[in-house]
Amino acid sequence: MSVMNRKRALISDTFKLNKRRVGNEKQFGAVNNGEAGPLDVKATLQDLMTLFPRKLFNDALPQIVLKHQLYSIHNDRTQVDRQLSDLREQGELLMFQLGFDAEAFGLVFAADYKAKVLAGEEGRGTRGTVDKFLEKVLPSCNDLSFNKDKMLKEFLFTDSEITQLVKSGVLTVRDAGSWWLSIPNSGRFTKYLIQGRKAVLGMVKKSKYNEVLKAELEERQTNSQVKFQIKYHIHDIIGAELVECIPTTSGTLLRCVDY
Repeated sequence: MSVMNRKRALISDTFKLNKRRVGNEKQFGAVNNGEAGPLDVKATLQDLMTLFPRKLFNDALPQIVLKHQLYSIHNDRTQVDRQLSDLREQGELLMFQLGFDAEAFGLVFAADYKAKVLAGEEGRGTRGTVDKFLEKVLPSCNDLSFNKDKMLKEFLFTDSEITQLVKSGVLTVRDAGSWWLSIPNSGRFTKYLIQGRKAVLGMVKKSKYNEVLKAELEERQTNSQVKFQIKYHIHDIIGAELVECIPTTSGTLLRCVDY
């Protein structure tokens, strides 16, 4: 092959490579695009929950998955949301507004939530009121928050009992006369989540061109700021669209997003 022909071949190969990369740019969300079989959100939740660090919280918290972490695995957000709604209506799943972001919702299996709440209430004066809350409110709980009218008239709680529920941590104040459903003692979880997210994003940003292969990131050593398994944080930053997912021949490439 002549020098001129070699140059033409090199230019052609470079153009094809760039064209492939441009075509795959800005693909947010699911890394697993070729989903085999019907989408099963409950099974995915159970898998993600195995990444939750129970021991870090002395097994006092239920296993928490972020709603948007599901979007890092499944592309069809409408179907994910529909199945989540079904699980909540069936009383299997609870959803919580986590507070640090309007779009951040925690998902917990109802049985796990109830077990952890009751364990935390052992020997406390609020136990009776919390039992009443778990029996009356939890079985059909599709709400993220409750107003005073509903608490007093539908669930028949007194003002004093509502105060006890706030004290126990199953409710937290939203504004005057309304309360969020909440996970007792979950403040440390939120703190570690935000702290770890920032650290893992920093690892991506410090990589060449602000991008790194997902498989490589999963194997990286983390510093003391990262309390959870790094895979938990990777599902978080992908689902929250803080990184782009770019398919390559070497695997999924994660690139930081600048807003």
